Amino acid sequence: MATCPPHPSYPSGPTDGAPTPGAPGALRHAHWWQRPWVRYGAPTTLLALSGLVILALVREETGTEGFLVGLGLAVLPVPLLIAAFRWLDRVEPGPWRNLVFCFAWGACAAALIAIVANSFATRWIATATADPAGADTLGATVIAPVVEESAKAAAVLLVFLFRRRDFTGIVDGVVIAGVTATGFAFTENILYLGTAFGTDQLTGHTGIASVTAATFFVRIVMSPFAHPLFTVLTGIGFGIAALSADRRPVRRVAFPLAGLLLAMGMHAMWNGSSAFGEYGFFAVYAAFMVPIFGLLTWLVVWTRQRELRTVREELPAYAVAGWLTPVEPYALGSMRARRIARQYARRHAGKAAAREVARYEAYATSLAFLRHRAGRGRVGADFVVRERELLDELWRRRETARPALDHAARITAPPVPVAAPPWPVYGVYGYGHQPTPYPAYNPYRS
Repeated sequence: MATCPPHPSYPSGPTDGAPTPGAPGALRHAHWWQRPWVRYGAPTTLLALSGLVILALVREETGTEGFLVGLGLAVLPVPLLIAAFRWLDRVEPGPWRNLVFCFAWGACAAALIAIVANSFATRWIATATADPAGADTLGATVIAPVVEESAKAAAVLLVFLFRRRDFTGIVDGVVIAGVTATGFAFTENILYLGTAFGTDQLTGHTGIASVTAATFFVRIVMSPFAHPLFTVLTGIGFGIAALSADRRPVRRVAFPLAGLLLAMGMHAMWNGSSAFGEYGFFAVYAAFMVPIFGLLTWLVVWTRQRELRTVREELPAYAVAGWLTPVEPYALGSMRARRIARQYARRHAGKAAAREVARYEAYATSLAFLRHRAGRGRVGADFVVRERELLDELWRRRETARPALDHAARITAPPVPVAAPPWPVYGVYGYGHQPTPYPAYNPYRS
């Protein structure tokens, strides 16, 4: 096995993504807003203050007992939704800090903006029209969708602008938007369930006939995905914008706005379903929510399969150059093979080795996507630096990852007799004699 990185060679210089001193675009002095304590401290402080304020407002609205009941019931769908979005992001997992930020933004900042803005707008309309009932209807069907979807979209926009390296396509947009909306729905469910419990305390209703049970059934059982479904449309718009080249600024603005408008429209239709008659809610649920949920689920799964195909198509170039073994592109392009590789590493070298294999898989996927974007003119001037960063990360982990991926390739893709490749093959199917290589296509299904 080679002991030093193979060719191609790259310009010397730092590999941490920072510009070379004196090079064009290098920062002579970092601005105050680029310092780490500002970039991390300011959002954390803002979200913490928003959380304290929203906690006080919800507790004041529901009472302490109602708040605790609402909290206990509202938390039930959260782990399932987070796990679902994390599963969608398994091909190229984003960092947890982005998901934590998005959930906190939805649960604290977006919820606070929605409560304050919705209350102010509804009261203003009621005062101006002297029609409180009409103001409530207008607030629910017009004001709330605009305010809430805009507040949730702000988190997607922030990640898109300031964590651009982690936002590369539709799946990233779906995951970021979905986690943000999950946090928002969590806080909103606490408010609704706590208020329903307080109503039952006043009326004496208990059991299945209570307002709490009805609210739980509608919001937690039937429609836990409602808010994520709305905001995912915004995320898809940002995801398409991320796939667009920088030289097409109109598309990079138009698609997020179109997604946001669709999210507002669906949200308005959902909130206004009660105005369609006694069974309006169920009609909208069956005719629109379920089909759109199925369509978006298919779109995201199809996109994930396309990402795996991109991995299989782009990584062989690095195998030819010697950075990867010939079997790795096929193993890395299969979720089953990835899982087997991690299990093999954990069984033979412990959890730390399994984590290293997982990081190897993530870096290799990022490398494939980077090359894919470069082929379509969607990368910046730092392409060479970023490519070298990823290759170096792979090279440092090769001793741990290659045996595990080779084992996974044996399990998932038996060798097929074909002509030997024009490059040397190391550590594959019997080192030291003529190896049996893989064919030029993927012989198994992902």
